[in-house]
Amino acid sequence: MTQPNLLDSFTKISVGTITLNTLIPAVLTFLVCLIVMRLLTKLTDKLVEKSKKLDGTLQGFIRSSVKITMWFITAMIVADSLGIPMTSVVALVSVAGLALSLSIQKIMANLFSGITLLVTKPFVADDYVSVAGKNGKIKTVGLFYTLMDSPDNTIISIPNSDVTATAIINYSAEPLRRVDMIFSASYDDRTEDVKNAILSAAMEDERVLAEPAPFAALMEYKASSIDYVARLWVKTSDYWDVYFRMNERVREIFAERGIQMTYEHMNVHIVEK
Repeated sequence: MTQPNLLDSFTKISVGTITLNTLIPAVLTFLVCLIVMRLLTKLTDKLVEKSKKLDGTLQGFIRSSVKITMWFITAMIVADSLGIPMTSVVALVSVAGLALSLSIQKIMANLFSGITLLVTKPFVADDYVSVAGKNGKIKTVGLFYTLMDSPDNTIISIPNSDVTATAIINYSAEPLRRVDMIFSASYDDRTEDVKNAILSAAMEDERVLAEPAPFAALMEYKASSIDYVARLWVKTSDYWDVYFRMNERVREIFAERGIQMTYEHMNVHIVEK
């Protein structure tokens, strides 16, 4: 008779209104919720990946939103199994939300900025952009941060509010992009010779488009040289390859044709009296 009494006493141990009799079912309920959450997460991932209408940024946002929603529902279910009135939970959440609203303004700004980015779509996954002074390829837009892959293979996390508050330069939005380059030549070289040399370098590269046609012109008179501008249209994916190739080839053609690539210097004339 002693053992049942001890067991009875043990099960009646309570913290407030929570007893062992209510705690065990709540733990089991929580474990079941975890299993369901894992299954639903996998299902969401499969559905999102199969959808062709959702780009990578929106996929990441949906995954984050689903996880937060499931954790909130789980908390409500477990609280109910512990015998905590739902009205009290909702009231507690409301009060806590009001109290935290002042301290999490930045977090909420990031959240709503993330929604703004997904609605307006200034970029999509894999676009190469310049945002908040950082350059890289868009990985995903989360609830609070936009993730970018940098050219040197590092992950850049930028708060969504910073992204929406600054100018966004999207280098991948258009299929074509113009390469603007400046080359310096001596005052002693004929203008037409320099322009023809630059255009020759451009027309040698098959990646440079014939239409719009390559353009070269005298840009500016400097103290020690004359600057010439070159403007070439290429496919966006070819931009950097053409840029580097032009730098190399113009130097070679200038050397072949005797055109001087000058540097900053000063000419001193001595006048004898």
